[in-house]
Amino acid sequence: MTDNRIRRVVIAGGGTAGWMAAAAIARTMGSLIDLTLVESDAIGTVGVGESTIPPMITFNRLLGINEAEFMRETQATFKLGILFDDWKVRGERYFHSFGITGKDHWSAGFQHFWLHGLTKGHDQPYDDYCLELRAALQGKFAHLPDDRMNYAYQLDSTRYAKYLRGMAEADGTRRLEGKIAQVELDSESGDIAALVLESGARIEGDLFLDCTGFRALLIEGALHAGFDDWTHYLPCDSAIAIQTESVRPALPYTRAMAHDAGWQWRIPLQHRTGNGLVYCSRYLDRDAALDRLLGNIEGKTLTEPNMIRFVTGARRQQWHRNCIAIGLSGGFMEPLESTSIHLIQRAVLRLLRLFPSGAVSPRDVAEFNDQQHTDMLQIRDFLILHYKATERRDSAFWRHCAAMPIPESLEQKIELFRETGRVFRKNEELFAENSWVQVMLGQGIVPQSYHPIATKLRDEELARLLGGLRENTNATVAGLPEHAAYVSRYCAPARPVPAHSAAA
Repeated sequence: MTDNRIRRVVIAGGGTAGWMAAAAIARTMGSLIDLTLVESDAIGTVGVGESTIPPMITFNRLLGINEAEFMRETQATFKLGILFDDWKVRGERYFHSFGITGKDHWSAGFQHFWLHGLTKGHDQPYDDYCLELRAALQGKFAHLPDDRMNYAYQLDSTRYAKYLRGMAEADGTRRLEGKIAQVELDSESGDIAALVLESGARIEGDLFLDCTGFRALLIEGALHAGFDDWTHYLPCDSAIAIQTESVRPALPYTRAMAHDAGWQWRIPLQHRTGNGLVYCSRYLDRDAALDRLLGNIEGKTLTEPNMIRFVTGARRQQWHRNCIAIGLSGGFMEPLESTSIHLIQRAVLRLLRLFPSGAVSPRDVAEFNDQQHTDMLQIRDFLILHYKATERRDSAFWRHCAAMPIPESLEQKIELFRETGRVFRKNEELFAENSWVQVMLGQGIVPQSYHPIATKLRDEELARLLGGLRENTNATVAGLPEHAAYVSRYCAPARPVPAHSAAA
């Protein structure tokens, strides 16, 4: 009987994608496979995925990572959401938090009761009922009982890759230094047979993971999987990243500041601040973009500007033959909602769930590709929402965004909310109801009606519900420590227990 089990897994490329994949596969599969990662110190990484979303906590826990140690090693801070400046109109801001706003009924989300409250004179903002949002804007954070505080991390992605490398190598991953000169295909099957390095070394494998970033050397360069360009929906195609010294205590949120041809990020870490400008080169040239970024940063610069060109879109097949694209090789969407590392995580965990027991199954491949494509389409729509639902008309870029056609799937979501206040989460969609509500309200989409269940409450019951939720939120936030101080205490190395003499 032929033994066609997958025994040799080869990861092409390191960085965040490569070492996340290596750490998870090595810890999960162990001695069942031989795992090799090929990377070159001479090839830089994009290294700007510094802001994350809550599912990363699950990934770290699955790997058995100690959170305080991880945060020390990556100089991470906690993140409760994203503050959006100037997206609806200049001078206005809103917050997309990771929490749940108010209290839902099984038949209708909290926004319906809040909307009914507006007609009864309860004029408190929707934001007042979200613990994470209120804590973030007051610069506070703490771990609460029963995981009541939903959070993610702001981290140094280069340090995270280094931290995971240590784990992966301890679990048996073999790292080879060198540049890939050739991807050798099997003449009969068309699968990848081996990677040939510039040194002449030949690394054979049964399954290959393409973590080579935008270059996509394996999935596209060798296997020509195809690419769907989404620039007509997300027109930004360039970014500039730079790191600066911290000039103030780190806040528990990322900022996304819109400008007249895109937006700028600011991500506070323990040891520095990450900054970047995302823009559309049709409306802003590189020199002007760099001047704009340098004119809106705080603190001394620590690095030279990193210029990045990209095409938003997705690989048509992210698992093709015996190759799986992980990270940027599988597609790219700008980091507006901090989904880059999440997409790496989803691909890695999905691969582990579908890991072949024998020869690669076309059914597994089809399922992987369908789930990956669905994930990316849903995230794509959420990102388009930020550009499309705007009242800005002050530049050619924003006039283009307001006029551009959008996918039917997004149009249905927007118009359903506009007409009825309803949002539905489909197929384990990443962004839940509250995320869509916060962003749509923040971008100026106000529902014309709401669920009749909200009118079932008597006026005094509605007042008690809204007042009680708001009071509980305020009381909890008032008792939280300052975020920066909490991070400092939480990440401090454990002190050794002092030795006591026998006489004592």
